[in-house]
Amino acid sequence: MHYDLSDQYHHRSSPIHHLDPRVKVVVTFFYILALSLTPEGAWWIFGFFLVILLSTVWLADLDLTFTIKRSFIVLPFVLAAVALPFTTPGSSLLKIPGLGWTVTEPGMIRFLSILARSWQAVQAAILLTATTRFPDLLWALSALRFPKPLVSTIGFMYRYLFIVADEALRMIRARTARSAQVTGRARPSIRWHGRVAGSMVGSLFLRTLARSERVYAAMIARGYDGHMRSLIRFRMTNIDWIASVLTVLLLGTPLIVSLR
Repeated sequence: MHYDLSDQYHHRSSPIHHLDPRVKVVVTFFYILALSLTPEGAWWIFGFFLVILLSTVWLADLDLTFTIKRSFIVLPFVLAAVALPFTTPGSSLLKIPGLGWTVTEPGMIRFLSILARSWQAVQAAILLTATTRFPDLLWALSALRFPKPLVSTIGFMYRYLFIVADEALRMIRARTARSAQVTGRARPSIRWHGRVAGSMVGSLFLRTLARSERVYAAMIARGYDGHMRSLIRFRMTNIDWIASVLTVLLLGTPLIVSLR
């Protein structure tokens, strides 16, 4: 492999790492669900959930900024809601001179609530992948009765992402060798680079499709029936049950209080 798509799992001997992967998947799901059910503008609940998340990061023996630094990937997607402060009706909070735009208080609250939900949900997903090996995660999804085609698709997508990335890197290296700058000769134009990039994307798609057909034929020849079998087995312990119940109580109590 020449391309760094290494696993995000971080091996530690922490209580979080030793939990059953089913517990971690369910807890992450309930955490994201609790975030989505949190009323807009309930900042103390968002802060409480963030404290729970950072405490879990600390128990996992990871840097407290581990999930925070990696969760900024969500910011470009939140830009889809950037118009809410200007389009949501309500009391005026700020007027932008020269443009005639007005920022409303309900719109700003809604935008910041969406930002808090998305940001913390991504942090929870990052923490899940950092404390759970990918094969264990697939086993947990299967054990929780997720649709088998979905679990198989996730597994294949993850495994062959490395192969596709390596193939793309070889194609980029070949393009670079054909567009080297020679003394006394102009470099290829932007139009040439664009045409070559388009050809590379099409060629990569065709190569990926052909390889997937060969791989599937090889799997069928070896008895593949649509189910990914694994030798991994986990058993729920008392600590797993305690962690599950405690998490549900911690996440559910603030929501019940806020709805009263």
